[in-house]
Amino acid sequence: MTVEALFGLSILMSFLGYGIVTRLYIWPWLRAAPRDEALVALAAPHMSRFVGLSFLVPGVVSPTLSPAFAVPAAYGDLGAAILAVLTIWSLSAHWSWAIAIAWVFNLWGSLDLLHAFYQGQIGVRIGPGSLGAAYFIPTVVVPALLVTHGLMFWLLMQQKRS
Repeated sequence: MTVEALFGLSILMSFLGYGIVTRLYIWPWLRAAPRDEALVALAAPHMSRFVGLSFLVPGVVSPTLSPAFAVPAAYGDLGAAILAVLTIWSLSAHWSWAIAIAWVFNLWGSLDLLHAFYQGQIGVRIGPGSLGAAYFIPTVVVPALLVTHGLMFWLLMQQKRS
């Protein structure tokens, strides 16, 4: 199997695994939880997106990793982490603008991940080997984050539940 096929299979298996966990455990809880509480739970994993800065660390990634991919992916993730913190903080404090911040975070975070996938596969066309130790970010972490973004969009389009 080629490296590209292994990379794609890894991403597919992550989506499958996270889909099963979502269906069995997360979805039932989300449907019953108050919307703001559910949004906080879904935003929480995104606070660790500062890990995307590893795309800029020599030795973690290959020197062949294109800056055209690494720089926007790293700083886009950092921005998403900061917005996740603001989202959780504002929702927990029940501020009037909390849902607006949740929308901004969810749009930014989703577009950042989709842009990185596009750049990696079509735009810059990075080889999976150039990711080095950061290989696990798009194969393990990103599918989970995309699932949570999808769930957040679903919740944000629902009427508020108490």
